[in-house]
Amino acid sequence: MYIQSWEEDRVLSLIRSVARNADLIKTPREVLTWRVTTGLVDGLGQVKRDTRAPMRALEFIENYDHPCIAVLQDFHIYFDGHGRAADYQVIRKLRDMIPKIKQRPNPVNVIFTSPFLILPDDLQKDITIVDFDLPSFEEIMKVLDEMIEVNEQRGRIKISLTDEEKEVLAKAALGLTLAEAENAFARAMVEDGRLSVDDVQIILEEKEQIIKKTGILEFITTNLKMEDVGGLENLKRWLTKRNKSWLDSAKKYGLPPPKGVLITGVPGSGKSLISKSISTMWQLPLLRLDIGKIFSGLVGSSEENMRKAIKTAEAIAPSILWIDEIEKGFSGVGQSGDSGTSSRVFGHFLTWMQEKTKPVFVIATANNISNLPPELLRKGRFDEIFFADLPTHRERKQIFKIHLQKRLKDPEVIGDFRVTDEVLDSLAEQSEGFVGAEIEQVVINGLFEAYAEQRAVRLEDFEKSIKNTVPLSVTQAEQIRAIRDWANVRAVSATPKEDLEEYKKKPEEDDVRLHRGGRTIDF
Repeated sequence: MYIQSWEEDRVLSLIRSVARNADLIKTPREVLTWRVTTGLVDGLGQVKRDTRAPMRALEFIENYDHPCIAVLQDFHIYFDGHGRAADYQVIRKLRDMIPKIKQRPNPVNVIFTSPFLILPDDLQKDITIVDFDLPSFEEIMKVLDEMIEVNEQRGRIKISLTDEEKEVLAKAALGLTLAEAENAFARAMVEDGRLSVDDVQIILEEKEQIIKKTGILEFITTNLKMEDVGGLENLKRWLTKRNKSWLDSAKKYGLPPPKGVLITGVPGSGKSLISKSISTMWQLPLLRLDIGKIFSGLVGSSEENMRKAIKTAEAIAPSILWIDEIEKGFSGVGQSGDSGTSSRVFGHFLTWMQEKTKPVFVIATANNISNLPPELLRKGRFDEIFFADLPTHRERKQIFKIHLQKRLKDPEVIGDFRVTDEVLDSLAEQSEGFVGAEIEQVVINGLFEAYAEQRAVRLEDFEKSIKNTVPLSVTQAEQIRAIRDWANVRAVSATPKEDLEEYKKKPEEDDVRLHRGGRTIDF
């Protein structure tokens, strides 16, 4: 048997409990452990002499006359791994042993444990690979309960947790080993002398270490909140309703965790911004998948990189997997230039999207939706496809307010300028057709006008900046109209109906700014 795991102590603890359990096995067995540093050690901690060499250890196990389970730790180094040639004498010895120990009257089991799965072809028919998952929610909750119980006896740390908040902390620690989870909880307790649901951030920092070691995924740390995103209220409502849907409380309603959303629309309309803010709202780790890192030069490595990225995202679930500008990563699917690598990687990703059971919420953004393969857009891959259009008058007011209040802090810079409803109305009216990124730049350029003359800011500074900006709605009118035509049938507007009322009152014009894209469904 071969068990791949980083948690040696947890694996050994489970093996020892099984070896003594008469309800699981007919013959209780002694557990022998082998390491290259110690040789074979029995259940009493006694070292069997002259068994550090692998061949001596295997000979001892072969001739041992008692029921036993021999656990060989890190034996993969003799199976051809990490640049070291395979030891074919050891492999041959294992093959010779198998029929002999099968015929023994006293049962003998050999279990290999290692952080890496390295198995020579010669032994593939003789060894069973056993999955050893990371600790379950119940195991982590047990650790948390034990730590809280110990603390209550000592009374040093203040515990401020409801039952649901304890569940949030334990779910946040999924993907960590038991030792890592215990360390994270302990760190949360000692940093400020209390344990509360706010300590989720400390647990996410522990998970960040796992992500950094993959080299494919990027852990995004962000303080952005939904309040920092102007407009897109329909999308915000949809996300708010699905908050905490991976907790047990959602199971009472028979609800599965949401699969994800695809956000398409005009460049600069806030797609990436709202992707980052979901992490703060849901208090889940945000992982960015760069499709470019998936494709590497070695044959077969691209498929392995995708599997590794998915496995990592699932290991720390519940989590959010963000794929920015997904159309650029998968635009080559179906072309023959890469010998089908893109198609295989894409196919593996699609299958996982359809069949995944772990709570990994996928949020993908795209500017040019026409470049995406149609298989990605069908129902079942994403829960919903949202279209982020040019901001309406009300949304532009929100965006101006957010950026002005964020930057105007110093009384000398503010002077007599006030962010009033009249000022915001005026700026929103003059900036029709501007996207959120352009409005942010208008504010920045206006502040540069005041800074260059070392004076307080004025309304005229922002009005001048608006006049000097040619928006995307003018320079890319044809492309925006094409995106809207696509969205009218296939996507839901991220802007709610009430914000679209102003456009119904205006006369019809052949102007890209006055036509809206996406179906008007309110959530």
